[in-house]
Formats: sequence, structure tokens, C-alpha cells
Amino acid sequence: MILKNYYKILDLETSHVSIDEIKQAYRQAAKKYHPDLNLGDTLAEEKIKDINEAYKILSIPASKRKYDRMWNSKFAKQQKAFSGKEEKGTILNMFFGTNENINNNEQIAKKNKAKKGENIETEICINIYDAFYGLDKQISLKAVDGSIKTYTVTIPKGIRNGEKIRLIGLGKQGENGGKNGDLLIKIKIEDNKKFKLKGYDIYTDLLLTPWEAALGIRANIETLDDETKVYIPQGIQSGEKIRIPNKGYRSSKDTRGDLIAEVKIVVPKKLTEEEKAIFKQLGEISKFNPRK
Repeated sequence: MILKNYYKILDLETSHVSIDEIKQAYRQAAKKYHPDLNLGDTLAEEKIKDINEAYKILSIPASKRKYDRMWNSKFAKQQKAFSGKEEKGTILNMFFGTNENINNNEQIAKKNKAKKGENIETEICINIYDAFYGLDKQISLKAVDGSIKTYTVTIPKGIRNGEKIRLIGLGKQGENGGKNGDLLIKIKIEDNKKFKLKGYDIYTDLLLTPWEAALGIRANIETLDDETKVYIPQGIQSGEKIRIPNKGYRSSKDTRGDLIAEVKIVVPKKLTEEEKAIFKQLGEISKFNPRK
């Protein structure tokens, strides 16, 4: 078997060198024969392979000592030069095993490697009030073994629609000592009859009588946490929107989106005789015709 002179390959004159000196020599040699600096040079390509091989052996103290013992026992007396044309893989196989062993070891190591368990994802629905104020909510989930487990989930106030809450370690069990996966709970905020959430803004209906819409008023509008007054101008039409700043959903700790009220003019289904007379009189004296 012919050995390579790894020290010579790294331009080192002696084997009595430290690991740091070997690393420094490797960096210089690798830079000198780097493929990008020697395009088309097949000799440089072979040289860089030898440089990498030499560094792999000499940079590990245990394999360096084994290599030095082999060199001293076989070639120190004859001072036989190390050749660079021995069968590929001969030296590496002596130190790290055959390619088959290497592959087997890699497969065993991969098989025995600690692996984190898979995450479990689920979704829960909460109403817009609970999302706005936050709450502790209990959820029950079916475990892998078929049992039902109950968890208490703290939902922070102002959570976003579609945001996920992570419960660390409550997912599937890890393998070979790996950590358990996590439980990811996706939050779905449900609208109600009064409020609809779009981004940070909240949409609601503002119901007005025909005379309120015609004459204009100051109306009370309910928000998520209180009531606010808003001015309704004369002649406002159904479908028009009034924006009330900073009365929507939480967008940060101190700021909120807007409340957007859509006007809907509501006509009474039943009229008293007096109301009928007034409407009839209005129809006779008014020249307004929305169809013209």
C-alpha cells in the first residue's frame, strides 16, 4: 500500500505541528489551488482533493496520531516518499472505515439521531368580544392514545384573526430523546349580528328612520367597549358610511382601528292613523321623486 505525504501536500516540513498550524496551512493551500482560481486546470483539481483529504486526517488529533505512527513504522527508516497515486479512498478507509462502513455508520447515526416530535395543529372559534378583551379558554383534544385531554389556553386581548397560539411540548412525542412537538392553536374570530371584523376595523349598521335621515341628528352608536355619539348630516342616504376613528379593534397596545357605520334607513312596517296622515300629507306637498 502506498501512502500520501499529507504534511508535504500541506507544505509542512515536519509532523511536529499543532492543529492550529495545520488549519492555517490548509487555508493557504486551499486558497492557492481553489477551482475558481484555476479554471480548467485538472492538476489543480486533483491537488485540492489531496488537500482536503490531508486536512481531514491531520485536523483530528486521534487520526493524526494514528497516521504518524503508521508513517514512522513503515517509512521513517527508508525515508520513502509518499506518492499521491494510490487507490482512491485507501488512507481514508484506514482511518474512518470502508465506504460501506461509513454509509452504514451514517445510516445508524441518522436512525438514532434525536428527532423532535411533530407539531399538532387545531383551530378554535371565539367571539369578537372575547378576542377584544382576552380570556382563558379550556379546549379538549383527542390524544394519540384515544384519550381526551383538556388544556387551558390563555388568549391575549387583541389577538388577530388567524393568529396561532403555541403550547410548547404538547405535540407528538419526540424520538430517541428528542423534544416533543408543539400544539399550535389557530384562532378564528367569529362575527356576530352587530359587529364584523375586517383587519383592524369593525363594521356595524347604523339604523335610521326616514325623518332622522332627512333632518339629521346626533345618534348614539354602540362600540365593543362603550357608546359614542356621532353627527348624522341632513339628507344622508342608505349605504353611506360614517367612520369613527379609534373605536375599532385593537391594532397595538394603545391604538385601535376605526368603527365604520353603514347607514340603513328603516321604514316602519306598521303606522298609526296619525302617522299615515302625516306621510300622506308629506307625499302631497313634497316634490322629491327619487325615480327621476
